Amino acid sequence: MRQLNFLLIFVICLALVLFGIENTEPAIIRVVEGVQVQAPLSIELILAMGIGAVMAWVFSVWSQLQRMVDSRREISIREDRIHELEEDVERYKAEIQEQQRLLPAGSSQDADAEVYAQ
Repeated sequence: MRQLNFLLIFVICLALVLFGIENTEPAIIRVVEGVQVQAPLSIELILAMGIGAVMAWVFSVWSQLQRMVDSRREISIREDRIHELEEDVERYKAEIQEQQRLLPAGSSQDADAEVYAQ
């Protein structure tokens, strides 16, 4: 995968160099009214592509941060739900133990003895 990435970056850089060699005519860019910049067309387009790449990277980082915040929120909700369910399990265990203590101790042995006697 690294070799493929290197090849892709190399081809893009080579294309930019060839583009820069072929497009050296000066061009005027009007940034805002009254402000003009004159530079070779290739430099202007490479700068525009660079600014676009930086903006795409910033958007990507922003999206990753939003996903991270959302996933942490979901994790905390799930952890709260797990805690509630663990408390329910403990409460149910205590209820079962309480019910077992309330049952007569000999009732299960008496039932077994009746089955064997028949």
